Amino acid sequence: MYSVTPAVERHWQHLITKVAREAEVTLDYLPYPAPQPLEALWNRPDVGCVLMCGYPIAMRLAPVIPIAAPIPAMPWAQGRPVYRSDLIVRADAPFQTLEDTFGHRAAWTVRHSHSGFNAFRHHLLRYRSEVRSRLYREMVPDLVTARAILDGVREGRFEVGPLDAYWHWLIAQHAPELTAGIRVLESTDVAPMPAFVASIAIPDDAIARLRAAFAQAATRPWFEDCQEALGLIGFAPVTQDDFALTVARDQEALAAGYPLPA
Repeated sequence: MYSVTPAVERHWQHLITKVAREAEVTLDYLPYPAPQPLEALWNRPDVGCVLMCGYPIAMRLAPVIPIAAPIPAMPWAQGRPVYRSDLIVRADAPFQTLEDTFGHRAAWTVRHSHSGFNAFRHHLLRYRSEVRSRLYREMVPDLVTARAILDGVREGRFEVGPLDAYWHWLIAQHAPELTAGIRVLESTDVAPMPAFVASIAIPDDAIARLRAAFAQAATRPWFEDCQEALGLIGFAPVTQDDFALTVARDQEALAAGYPLPA
């Protein structure tokens, strides 16, 4: 999910290896590059530690147990395991506000994504009215990945799209040439950060040891390199209940008769 470059993937692999070793849990690393379907990965009975978006966790779309969530170092996180979506446009676009993009083209990633779908839909609720129930001339659906949103905006295939703000920070740090041509109009409200999860088939004692190892990671000498490269200050243990806010935002949109961003 957040392996934005091969170098970043190596940092994630190093981090998970260290956590697993401290937890005395044996894990085999499996590369899983985008755009392979994350649903297939999350539903594997042998998943021991993989990142999963909070929206599918909240909606119980896979039989998993939340372990711990990253705490981004960005100021908007305020030391909490939260993230948001940046609503991006081309740097040379004439838009000054999100409302300026209404009547143009927008896009979203996949229905089980919070950052690429649910957060965008919830943010747009504040702009809708009885006389303006549809905000965009065209909505491009099912782009699957954040990279597809970024590339689509840069290449002019649509004018605006939601970009996971933590993913945005990572790609801007490690591949700045890809974000040089965009800017952020607005950002959504923060929501529970994607978390590391394990299959319900994993023993409870292994889950507990992994949760404790993640919680202590920021105190370990090896964490310094990961901290800088991944933009993290640590990890927070999480449970299913920590993702209730994500469900509430989904229900708010559905109650308003707004099943899809439009």
